[in-house]
Amino acid sequence: MKFLITTIAVILTTFCFAQNTIPKILEKLNNKSVPYISVAALQSKENYILLDARQIKEFNVSHIENAINIGFDRFDSKKVTTILKDKNATIVVYCSIGVRSEKIGEKLQKLGYKNVFNLYGGIFEWKNNGGKVVTNQNVETDKIHTFNKEWSVYLKKGTKVYED
Repeated sequence: MKFLITTIAVILTTFCFAQNTIPKILEKLNNKSVPYISVAALQSKENYILLDARQIKEFNVSHIENAINIGFDRFDSKKVTTILKDKNATIVVYCSIGVRSEKIGEKLQKLGYKNVFNLYGGIFEWKNNGGKVVTNQNVETDKIHTFNKEWSVYLKKGTKVYED
């Protein structure tokens, strides 16, 4: 009986996630406290600092070129303020789809950074729109860590990786 209930719960959860889209998830989970920047706007922008708010195991699979991993669970404000001296610099934070990056963006704003943006749709939308991702050796790859199998439905292009 437990197996049946567990199986039904997994199927329903998967079905619910599959029925959503990135815009619906962001509308539901974010409060828009950090302004969004679209993939297209970022691709045409110059002079910005790119911060990856995913866990190191996700970053190690791939990341947007020149991104600095600042993590999520182990976010260290002292490390960030050491790396990012200019409080007026344009900073773009991303994660898988834009939920964790909003939380990190809020922390950056509290630290006094004035021009913080959240990449709308995160690395998934970046890749879905033909953006390049690289390994730690700066070699282009098709792999994207999808955080978990439920979130993987939002990645339409690329090779999905679930584990480190």
